[in-house]
Amino acid sequence: MQNPVAEPLNIRLIISGLVLVILLGAIEQTVVAVALPVIAKQLDGFAQMAWVISAYLVACTVATPIWGKLSDIHGRSASLSAAIIIFTLGSLGCALAMSMPQLIGYRVLQGLGGGGLISVAQATIANVVPLRERGRYQGYISGVYASASLAGPILGGYLTHYMSWRYIFWINLPLGLLALWLVRRSLRNLPVTHAQHSVDYVGAILFASGLTSVLIAMTRLGQGVALVDPFNLLLAIGGITMLLLFGWHSSRSSAPLIPLSLFRNKTVAICCVVLFIAFFQFISMSVLLPLRLQLAGGMAPDSSALRLLPLTLAIPLGAFLSGRLMSTTGHYKSLQLGGAIAATIGGIAMAVCPLDQTWLMVVALVVLGVGLGFQFPTSMVATQNAVSVGHIGVATALTSLSRLLGGAVGVAVLSSLLTTLLRHALPDAPAELFASLMSDSSGRVAADGAFRQLFLISAACSALAPLLILQLSEKELRGKPISVAEASKS
Repeated sequence: MQNPVAEPLNIRLIISGLVLVILLGAIEQTVVAVALPVIAKQLDGFAQMAWVISAYLVACTVATPIWGKLSDIHGRSASLSAAIIIFTLGSLGCALAMSMPQLIGYRVLQGLGGGGLISVAQATIANVVPLRERGRYQGYISGVYASASLAGPILGGYLTHYMSWRYIFWINLPLGLLALWLVRRSLRNLPVTHAQHSVDYVGAILFASGLTSVLIAMTRLGQGVALVDPFNLLLAIGGITMLLLFGWHSSRSSAPLIPLSLFRNKTVAICCVVLFIAFFQFISMSVLLPLRLQLAGGMAPDSSALRLLPLTLAIPLGAFLSGRLMSTTGHYKSLQLGGAIAATIGGIAMAVCPLDQTWLMVVALVVLGVGLGFQFPTSMVATQNAVSVGHIGVATALTSLSRLLGGAVGVAVLSSLLTTLLRHALPDAPAELFASLMSDSSGRVAADGAFRQLFLISAACSALAPLLILQLSEKELRGKPISVAEASKS
């Protein structure tokens, strides 16, 4: 049974609440980026600056599958409400922070709530929308997620410039309260399925501590810490050991945090990897393109951020189109495959596109964005279509985890590679490499070559996605498509 709803629900009201929830979670991943120098100056914490972003991403990534399991046990409404409250309290703490350690600590709390916002909201759609129509709504959600992630730096820049960086967090309070009211009101008739009645606390501790250690090690690597740094090696080895123990424990547990049987499901495994690759490429473009335009092109930060606008608009367009086509045809594999191929082509085009060819860059970004947009809802719906109702929450959380991991790993790996490539291209540059490029234009041609190589590496990684999608065995989506008249009533 795909829609276990006892009483009629107002789908439009539900989707409005879920869109706002996902908007909060997604935009918080990137909204702080532009404000970091101002925050670090006011709180006297330049050495800890990068952790303001990393703390949120790591906490969000670790908490995501735990929220998925909790929502399967205690229901979507209760879990989503709890996640909103934790996120809002974290935002309040960030707005009031008087030191960098305080800010980082509250960003962790904010991330713990943020991990539930996106995963539980997307799982809620599976309870109120039939599979055949789910693609259309997941298309809306994926578009909002991508647009919010890309719009974050622009919003953060304007709030910081015209008001204060603290308003980046203050604005979450009224939005969080509105989202909480919408969720409580719209989901009050949604029954609790109670798929399982216990939480694997040992598994949760092993998973959280292991993944946190590995992600912190990767983040430190991306921030310039040496690969053989003793503390980094300790974090990496300890984290991998705990994750292996988590896998062993889960295989023996009667109610594991993440059922290992899900990974034996070929569709779930492939779609998670595809989403990981897509967000790896998404992060590489949304973070590295503005950096390329500033360091190699001499652009101002606000102008370089606006150059992402074609990508910002193309991703929701691709998500919307693929969602509509899924609802009409009942199929997802061809859409998923076409999106993966288009994203690879767009990535290659960005690598070879000269900085002064604006229109060529716009076309490449549109192709890339539409390709990524086609993959987001199709991978989500394919995963939900491949599991039982009792595992929808944790399966949806796994797809969210894959996206977050793709972003976190993308930031760490690509940042580290960028530093290495720039050092190789500019061996005589001073220790403050990025600052020297901002003030001295003599090394910009060499720097542009390093960025081109990095984009080619990202495109090469994305080329794995079509090969994986070809291995999928498509299962037609169940349920009748809703007519335009019915959709307007909902």
